[in-house]
Amino acid sequence: MQQKIPLNYDWLYKPDFVPEDIKCTPEAAGYETVDLPHTNKMLPLNYFSETEYQFVSCYKKLLEIPEEWQEKSIFLEFEGVMLACDVYCNGILTGRHEGGYTPFTVELTGAVRFGEENILVVRVDSRELGGIPPFGNVVDYLTYGGIYREVWLYAAGPVRLERLWLDCPDPLEEVKTLRCACEITCDHAWEGILELTLFSPENSMAGNWEGKISLKPGTQKIPAALEGLTDISLWDTQHPVLYRAEAKLKEKESGSCVSLSSSRFGFRQARFTPEGFFLNGVKCKLIGLNRHQSWPYVGYAMPERIQRRDAQLLRRELGCNVVRTSHYPQSRHFLDACDELGLLVMEEIPGWQHIGDEDWKQHSLEELKAMITRDYNRPSIILWGVRINESQDDHSFYERTNALARAMDPGRQTGGTRYIQRSELLEDVYTYNDFTHDGGKTVFRPQKETTGLDRAVPLLVTESNGHMYPAKRFDQEARLTEHALRHLRVINESLGREDLAGGISWCAFDYNTHGSFGSGDKICYHGVFDMFRNPKYAAFAYASQKEPEKEPVLEPVTLVSRGEKDGGGTVPFYILTNCDYVRVYKNGKKVSDFYPRKEEFPHLKHPPVMIFHLMEEELLADFSEEDRRGLTTFLEKKVTEGTLTAMQQEDYIFLSGLAARYNREISGLIGMVIKSAGGWGETENNLVLEGWLGDRIVCRREVGESRYAAGIIARADDSVLYADGDTYDATRITVKAVDNMGNLLPFTQECVEIQLDGPARLLGPARFPLTGGVSSFWIRTVGKTGTVRIGVLGVESRTECTVDVK
Repeated sequence: MQQKIPLNYDWLYKPDFVPEDIKCTPEAAGYETVDLPHTNKMLPLNYFSETEYQFVSCYKKLLEIPEEWQEKSIFLEFEGVMLACDVYCNGILTGRHEGGYTPFTVELTGAVRFGEENILVVRVDSRELGGIPPFGNVVDYLTYGGIYREVWLYAAGPVRLERLWLDCPDPLEEVKTLRCACEITCDHAWEGILELTLFSPENSMAGNWEGKISLKPGTQKIPAALEGLTDISLWDTQHPVLYRAEAKLKEKESGSCVSLSSSRFGFRQARFTPEGFFLNGVKCKLIGLNRHQSWPYVGYAMPERIQRRDAQLLRRELGCNVVRTSHYPQSRHFLDACDELGLLVMEEIPGWQHIGDEDWKQHSLEELKAMITRDYNRPSIILWGVRINESQDDHSFYERTNALARAMDPGRQTGGTRYIQRSELLEDVYTYNDFTHDGGKTVFRPQKETTGLDRAVPLLVTESNGHMYPAKRFDQEARLTEHALRHLRVINESLGREDLAGGISWCAFDYNTHGSFGSGDKICYHGVFDMFRNPKYAAFAYASQKEPEKEPVLEPVTLVSRGEKDGGGTVPFYILTNCDYVRVYKNGKKVSDFYPRKEEFPHLKHPPVMIFHLMEEELLADFSEEDRRGLTTFLEKKVTEGTLTAMQQEDYIFLSGLAARYNREISGLIGMVIKSAGGWGETENNLVLEGWLGDRIVCRREVGESRYAAGIIARADDSVLYADGDTYDATRITVKAVDNMGNLLPFTQECVEIQLDGPARLLGPARFPLTGGVSSFWIRTVGKTGTVRIGVLGVESRTECTVDVK
């Protein structure tokens, strides 16, 4: 039987490597003790040199090998090391690897010693080595450095099940078959029994097969199948039902287990066609975002809970049904959560625009092979990305990548992200970055203009927005409003185009980048969240499309401040909501009910609501219903055009007619109209916004100009962490400056200091500003239990929260 133990605690680390290090001495002077995942250099948030983490470092681990492993083969499995490494055990070079995004295994069998201490040394080269993807030219993201994913030590006997390759050729049939290719490595010839069992989500047996097998030395795939499966639930985005397949190699005589391997699996059919994307035979529009796997300060090095949290943000909080792992394979923890949440995935090989020489291409093919091998059984993955992101056509290279993917996985389709119109299509799906939308009426190009083909093909937009309209969370209201509207227009277009499978916009989170990209501070502000996973208004463009029965959303895209908008005034402003309508009160008096703008966004389930006036209802009490509608239509037109204070002759004629009919002074009526926009010189305006579903209020917000600072609040994403996991646990704490109505204060100059008391430590600095009124930080466990008290000390206020470590 395989025995596997985590090897993530108590490594020794130093930020350099000298030739003497390969001797693997127990010397610890000059090293610090670290746990994995680990970043080789803790970085500032911005304005740092990207060369700071690009160096060669040394990791050392002292360990004893269990005595019962003496007759076994012993391996180290690395889930991710950036970018290249040499692994030494007791002074012997046991393995090398190049490439930072896929796992690899090193055999230690001939180098370990039993009954005494063994010393591992890993030389990690985190420089941008031009011969290894994605490098060879500058890329629009940073790759950081270190052993940034987990490491495992395991032992296996002479006959071992390496992995299972699972397929269901008939998922839509009432009676199904599960096919399994059992990958087995034998050090010598062996005869025995192979057993395959399928377990339901409730862990009951759903199918079983057993048969005799004869194995030759080496690695081979032995087929097995479970036929006649009934009452099998399909995996889809709403009901991501996961089964578990388990294979055992058993002794022929005793029936004792020699080796075991298991894998989760979802029964589903995913197909792209010229008519769109179909999941289990049902057309499904793909709406989602791209994701980089990076965080402030620690780069790529985050543990399981934090990796999974990103999938939860995208699926549960934003309601996305697809994510693209731009531009490399990402953490298995993130993909585990995608499987469990029903978040579909396009996964792609490492790269950004550049294609290197033949050795470079061979590296890329190896990365593709490793990616498919690791993630083959995942139901969430619907498309292999087999082109280098935004690269030029390369017929022979992309023939090879497609051939490799199809040979390894005939059941999944291929795509390849391009930004060139009329690029050669060798893949199954034309995946294209369409940055046409610049705020005008055109959102995406027609398909034939994009592909240059005279036939319809499967088409998926893999990027839009992003650098076309970067937005910082602390930008002016008008820019943040347009940022949200552009995402709404892209979603609307994706839903409305019958020849389009959907759209994956750029991008989920702001990210660090090289100096030749971004805003000059080493950050690309392209996300709908900032780097700390705090939302911009654009995040609610997605969240507002969720069904209100699951979670009502009502997010006003405004500060209700007359000096924030160009030219003054408070209207128009949008409310991102999934409610039927929004009722507005100003200073305690009803204004009106405002409805979603279906004519502007005809394909959205829940178009935004625009508030285009703040005229109290009682001011028009003597108006007829027809004249009230006429006046509000007039206001909507003028406010939307921005011409309310630049009236034309026909406007005066219209208003004069109204004034005459109701015996009002024309100047008074015009003044009332101007004030409806929240003009200068009025008392502070405070608004109550009610979200209505049918005949009931489901959400409520209070916003307004009589705000004042009410202090800071702190909230942890998780109330409980665990100290005894495979590695450390972690959670995020978010600190906000809020007003007396509970709203964020985006222009506060507050700076905070974090004080921890208990079994945890910070992943980042203890002092930082609340950028745009909010920031976050992460804490991690340290192997002890107890209560962590997190004090947040501001300039004029203080708050705290607690997290229990069990």
